[in-house]
Amino acid sequence: MKQVVALALDGVMVFDLTCAVQAFRHGPDKTGTPRGFEMRTCGIRPGPVWTPNGFELRVEHGLELLDEADIVVVPGTGIPAQPVPPEALAALRAAAERGATILSICVGAFVLAEAGLLDGRPVTTHWAYCDEFAARYPTVRLDPAALYIDDGDVLTSAGLSAGLDLCLHLVRRELGARAAAELARWNVTAPHREGGQAQYIPSVPGERDTDGGLAATLAWAVTEPSAAVDVSAMAAHALMSERTFIRRFKAEVGTTPRRWLDAQRTTRARELLETTQLPVEVVAEQAGFGSVTALRAHLRATTGATPAAYRRSLGGP
Repeated sequence: MKQVVALALDGVMVFDLTCAVQAFRHGPDKTGTPRGFEMRTCGIRPGPVWTPNGFELRVEHGLELLDEADIVVVPGTGIPAQPVPPEALAALRAAAERGATILSICVGAFVLAEAGLLDGRPVTTHWAYCDEFAARYPTVRLDPAALYIDDGDVLTSAGLSAGLDLCLHLVRRELGARAAAELARWNVTAPHREGGQAQYIPSVPGERDTDGGLAATLAWAVTEPSAAVDVSAMAAHALMSERTFIRRFKAEVGTTPRRWLDAQRTTRARELLETTQLPVEVVAEQAGFGSVTALRAHLRATTGATPAAYRRSLGGP
């Protein structure tokens, strides 16, 4: 069991904290199999923790709990730039030095940066605080467009629900696609959202089209992969020229239609390889790839494995 510890500082955003709770603090599945994580929450010391959400939290543990953590989660606070107690910064640095995985949600990245854990690393945080973050921490490689960034032992997410995206990603990394898909279904959310924060940042009037949206076409492409064979088919479904569709897609989703399609198909193929014994040819067809060759190329680029090797390592029923 991986030991997960969330650090609740004064001002902790409860939504950020509960993203981690929903991902890591839950019981066994229907077969009685442990899900791989045990989560606890600590503060600077045991006792009350103030929140800006209209109520107070009470934690049973102090910073000593970080000494036992395999994974440390740092939720954001309502005042990102508020001073962080030096003992908390020291405890985070000690956890990182002994090899713990450190994860921040939303503006929790400010805390990690203050601890010196993000220097030179690619990171993200809530789009509304990116300018402030960049000014305070110029040595950090900030990506204001990403939903989350996995840099190995340090992971950061954008705001609010992107924290759940990141936690789902870490579950997938640790336990596989089946566990992440089951957890996503329980939380009534997508196992993986493609694109970045650009689709959620308010637009400047006149900067891009704001009428309508592409949600219906995205849903169609996911549910009918054999019909959404290429960008021109998606543009036709959206009743747009291909050029207009590509421009709108980049503005709303934050990536290109081709990359989005490839990511959706690869995710679906991984789920089928993990959870079924369907022939690889059928997996390629159901995932929307035109051939086993295309499936093999995209899976190798994503995971470094062939379909057969991927199935052997994670296994179907």
